[in-house]
Formats: sequence, C-alpha cells, structure tokens
Amino acid sequence: MPSMLRGVLLGVLLKPLLSWRMLCDEVEAVDQALSQSLDAGRCRLGWLVSRDTATLDEAQVRESTIESLAENLNDSVVAPLCWFLVAGLPGAALYRFANTADAMWGYRDHRLWMGQWAARVDDLLSWLPARATALMLWLAAGRRPDWRAMRAEAAHTPSPNGGWPMGTMALLLGVRLGKPGVYTLHAAGRAPSSEDVRQACRWAGRAVLLSAALLVA
Repeated sequence: MPSMLRGVLLGVLLKPLLSWRMLCDEVEAVDQALSQSLDAGRCRLGWLVSRDTATLDEAQVRESTIESLAENLNDSVVAPLCWFLVAGLPGAALYRFANTADAMWGYRDHRLWMGQWAARVDDLLSWLPARATALMLWLAAGRRPDWRAMRAEAAHTPSPNGGWPMGTMALLLGVRLGKPGVYTLHAAGRAPSSEDVRQACRWAGRAVLLSAALLVA
C-alpha cells in the first residue's frame, strides 16, 4: 500500500479515538449557557463533568469547566497520541478503553473490582502523557515551563495525573481552580472569568497542534 494512502487510512482510524472538537464545543457551550443564567450554566456543565453541579456558584462553574478542559486535553488527545506513537492504533485504542472504563465504572457498586482495575491501568497509562500535556500547555502559552510549580500544584489532587494539566492551566491563567471539599489549585489565584475560559480553549487548541506536529515529526 502506498505510504500516502496508508497515512490517510491511519488518520481515519485514529480520528474516532480523539475528541478535541467535541471537548472544545462543550466547554464553549457551558460558558455561553452561563452568560444566560447560573442555572443554565450548571445544567450544561452536568453534560461535561460527573460531579454534582446543583450548588456551584458562577465562579465554581467556570472552575469546573476549565478543569475538565485541561484534564480531558490529556485524556482525549495527548495520551491517545502518545500511545499511538508507542504502539500504533492498538496502543491508542487500549488507552481509550482503559480511560473510558475508569470513567464509567470507577469504584462504584458491585463492579468494584473492575473499577479498581480500570483506575490503576488508567493511572499507569496516563503517567507520562499527563506530564507531557502540562509541558504542551506551557509551550502553547509561550512561557518557560516551571516544573517545580507544576509538581507542587499536582500534589494537591487525589489523582497522580489529573493535577498536572489542571494545575498547569491554573498557574498559566493566574486563577484558582478546585473541587469543593476535595482540593484547591493555585489557591492564591483569582476567580476565573469568561475570558479565562476562552483563553484556556485557545491554549489547549495550540497544545493539540503542537502535539500533532511532534507526532508527525
């Protein structure tokens, strides 16, 4: 098979394993709904996150939106690309299966053992990509990576990986992000605004392009 045709076929098969466009659309939809009313923003955020949104205030809705964007930038784009680079389509598919299983099963009900297995595999497969995602965000923002600050923020989250892209986004925007009663990232930051949501999308989009360019190279 000619190399060009093979490349096109690989791209077609890889595309369903990536979800950047959908993620970006959902983040923008939450911000637009929030401009209409707090209840509309909470309702739309419920499409994007698994946490209870009923008691969140306006700032917390935006915090959750930016966090979801940062974490899913890794889960839906960078990590699949990393594993595609390592093991081709089977590698990308394996990662997406483990990540989806972790999100669906978690540690709930009679499927406890499946949730534990999925969570541990997802943690293992996401370890390097999560840190690569943080690096891509710094580069997308045109700044020199501050590994010490990233490491400090990442340590605040229960997840060994989620705090890297989320904490990095908080530092770059200069905002406070967090999950009520669980953790706070960049506690000295200000409450995020609508412009911060849009800026986060722009940086995440550049990070996607950088990751794709590195993969091609």
